Amino acid sequence: MNSVTSYFSKLTDLVDKICEGKKAWTIVATTSATTVAVMWVADILSQNESITDRTKKKFMKLIRKIPGVQNKISEEINKLSSSILKDMNGNINNDSYITELPAKGWSKEQVMEIAAKYNAYGAYKWQDGYASGTVYHGGEELSQLITEIYGMSIWTNPLHTDVFPGIRKMEAEVVRMCCSMFKGGSDSCGTMTSGGTESIIMACKAYRNYAMEVKGIKKPEILVPVTAHAAFDKGAEFLNISIKHVPVDPKTMKVDIKAMERMITKNTCMLVGSAPQFPHGIIDPIESIACLARKYDIPLHVDACLGGFLIAFAADAGFNLPKFDFTVDGVTSISCDTHKYGFTPKGSSVVLYSKKKYRHFQFFVQTDWPGGIYATPAISGSRPGGIIAATWGAMIYYGREGYIDTTREILRTAKKLDEGCRKIPGIQVMGQPEVSVVAITSDKYNIYSLFDRMTKKGWNLNALQFPNCIHIAVTFLHTKEGVAERFIADVASISEELIKNPPEDPGESAAMYGLAQSLPDRSIVNEFAWCYLDACYSSSNNTPNGK
Repeated sequence: MNSVTSYFSKLTDLVDKICEGKKAWTIVATTSATTVAVMWVADILSQNESITDRTKKKFMKLIRKIPGVQNKISEEINKLSSSILKDMNGNINNDSYITELPAKGWSKEQVMEIAAKYNAYGAYKWQDGYASGTVYHGGEELSQLITEIYGMSIWTNPLHTDVFPGIRKMEAEVVRMCCSMFKGGSDSCGTMTSGGTESIIMACKAYRNYAMEVKGIKKPEILVPVTAHAAFDKGAEFLNISIKHVPVDPKTMKVDIKAMERMITKNTCMLVGSAPQFPHGIIDPIESIACLARKYDIPLHVDACLGGFLIAFAADAGFNLPKFDFTVDGVTSISCDTHKYGFTPKGSSVVLYSKKKYRHFQFFVQTDWPGGIYATPAISGSRPGGIIAATWGAMIYYGREGYIDTTREILRTAKKLDEGCRKIPGIQVMGQPEVSVVAITSDKYNIYSLFDRMTKKGWNLNALQFPNCIHIAVTFLHTKEGVAERFIADVASISEELIKNPPEDPGESAAMYGLAQSLPDRSIVNEFAWCYLDACYSSSNNTPNGK
C-alpha cells in the first residue's frame, strides 16, 4: 500500500512540475488535444482491418477521384452492367416482365401456364449431369414424396409450437438424427436453419457471445483458413467481429497449422476447419486444429455444409477419411447442409453443437418486448414448416442404407474424374480431393479459356481464383452412365486444342477474372459484383405481358 502511495505521489509531483508556470488555458488545451489524439490512435488500432489495408483503401479512393480514372472506371462498369443484363434477358428469351399486379387475378390455368414457361427457361441440361453442384437431385420418387409432404405442411409455422406440435417434433428428430450421424454424445444438440450460410453465422454468433459473456473477451475474432466458405466473412461483417484468414499449403491446399497457431491471440473466440472446403474439395486437418483448440481453450467449428451427408457415411461406403466429427476431442460444432447430399429441398441445413451450453448463446431472447417474451433459435422468426417436414421425409425415406449407397456412387465418380483428369496433358488436379469436388488448373494455358469452351459444350462449372482453377462438384446426377466419361473427354479434347493452338483472345471469363484479380482496388471488384446483383433484380422490359 505504501509503495502505491509513493508512486502516486511521484506521479502528482511530476504533473505539477510539467504544469508549473503554464497558464490554465494551455493546460486545458494540451490535455484535450492529447486525449483526442490518444482516442484517435486507439480507434485506428482497434478496427478490424489492418492499418496497411486501410491505408491502401484510402490511397485508392484518392486515385479514383482523379477525373480521368473515375470516368474510365464508370465507363467499364456501365459496359459490364449492360453486358450482364443482356445475358440475363437472353436467358429468358428477352420476354417482357410483369411490373404491376394484374387488375384481375389470373385463372389457375393461366398461372400454371406461365409458371411452366418460366421454369423452362435456361440452356443448361442439369438433368443430364452438366451442372457442377447446383441441383442435388435424389430421384423422381423422392421428388414426388417431398412435394406431397410439403403440400400437407404448407401453412405450418414452427414459431408456434403449440399450434403445430408435429412440425416441432419433426425438427427435433432431424436435429437428433444429424447429431447421431456425427457421433454426438447425449448432450449434443442443434437447430435447423435456412441454409449453410445461416448455420455458419449462427455458430459465429454463439462463439462471439460465449467469448464476451463467459470468457470476458471484449473484441472477439475468428480464425479461418483462406479456403473456408465466404459465409464466415459475411458472419463477421453482420456480427461486427474481426476475422483473420490463415494461409494454406499451396500443394495440399490444407490449412497451415503452424501459421494458425501463430495467429491465435487472447481475442480468438473460434477456430475453423472445413470438411471439405468448397474450392478444391480438401478436408482440413481437423485433428491438428482440435489440438490447438484444446491447448488454447478455443471452440472449434467444422464446416461440413458441402459434404456432410457424404463424409458421415464414407467409412461405411468403403472410403477412409481423416477424423472430423464429435469423436475428435476439441470439435465443439458442425454445420451440415441437408439440402445438398441429404437430397432435401433447398432452404434446409443444421448447425450442431457438442454441448447445450454453446447453443444457448446462439438463441435470441427479448424479455422486455410489449408483445411478450420473444425467443427464436436462429435468425428467422416465422419459418416454413413445409421445408422441415420435407427434410424429415427425405431423411426417413433414404435411411442410412440409402445414403451409404449414394455416397459410394458419388465418391467413386469423383475418384474417376480425379484419376481421369490427371492423365490429361496440360491439366493438374489441385491437391488430393477426398470427397466430391475435383478442381483442375493448367500450366500450359489460361484455365479460364478451358472454362469458356466447356461452357459452350453445355457444362456449367465453377470458376475459382487465388489460384486460378475451375472445379466440378459431383452430385448423384453425375453418377449416371457416361457422364464422367463425357466430362473427361471434353476436358481432354479442349485441352489438346488449347495447347496446339493457343487462342489470341483468352476468352470472356479469362479476361474478367484476370482483370478482377489484378485490380489492387478491391472496391472496384465489389462494384462489378453489384452489377450482377442489380441485374438479377432488374426488369428492363417494362411492358406488362397483357395477361
